Amino acid sequence: MRERVTVLAGGVGGAKLVLGLADVVPHECLTVIGNTGDDVVRHGLWVSPDLDILTYTLADVIDTEKGWGYREETFRVLETLRALGEETWMNLGDRDLATHLFRTERRAAGMRATEIAGELARRLHVRVSLLPPTDDDVQTRVKTPLGWLNFQEFYIRERCRPDVEEVAFAGAAKASATPEAVAAIEAATRLVFAPSNPIASIGPILAVPGIRAAIQRCRGRRIAVAPLIGGACLKGPTLKMMAAQGFAPDLGGVAAFYRGLVDEFWIDPRDTSWKEALEREGLQVRLADLLLNTREQKTALARHLCALEK
Repeated sequence: MRERVTVLAGGVGGAKLVLGLADVVPHECLTVIGNTGDDVVRHGLWVSPDLDILTYTLADVIDTEKGWGYREETFRVLETLRALGEETWMNLGDRDLATHLFRTERRAAGMRATEIAGELARRLHVRVSLLPPTDDDVQTRVKTPLGWLNFQEFYIRERCRPDVEEVAFAGAAKASATPEAVAAIEAATRLVFAPSNPIASIGPILAVPGIRAAIQRCRGRRIAVAPLIGGACLKGPTLKMMAAQGFAPDLGGVAAFYRGLVDEFWIDPRDTSWKEALEREGLQVRLADLLLNTREQKTALARHLCALEK
């Protein structure tokens, strides 16, 4: 039986692993379900940051230094909007804006989010299947001393500085998982949770009714890759968001978040001291270099994830 790998992923961290997997898994056998909880409307356009990062990464047009947007990007439209007095805290480049125009026009015409993501990928010559978990609108909301913010306001405008009191996924209760996402999860011989922020990136996917049940029905190997190295996250508000949701801000808390959803937990050798405690929780713990700065490191981890036999 051919391996079928399905990955649940956020943006920058998830894209690193996805790129490695695309190097070792036949593209027709790889599906990526990307977080859409970060989606936001800016300047009248529907922006889907994580799906765009995943798409641009696989299309080899990503700005690798920033981890988002097109490389060699210009920002003339944003500069003009700023001169007109508009708030321009979200850096949307000129080529990136074309993506958002493309998406917004098709949404207005009634196309499903799944269809739009697929068409964008094809237009950029991406052969990996890229899916949202739902065609419905689900938005990550962060409660802070400033009030409730959408994730982009918290992450970009406020630079993650406010304390996090609570995280919610607005619209999730009324949403439903797409047939494509459910089928990709159930058919996976390896279901991989990327090293993304569990709360902000994986949480909105799991909040969609139908996704958790599909994961439970998956008979393949279910693997979570830790988003922490040496007990720390490399960037972003992972630890403060975990604490706000009642999870310990450490590998034990990550394991608790994934309890009942995964069989294996992959951690970095710098965190070997956690291995025994995690195994007592019933997890198979694997050690691998999780620092994914180079293409070689990304591909090496992907090979490790796909090489083990049951």
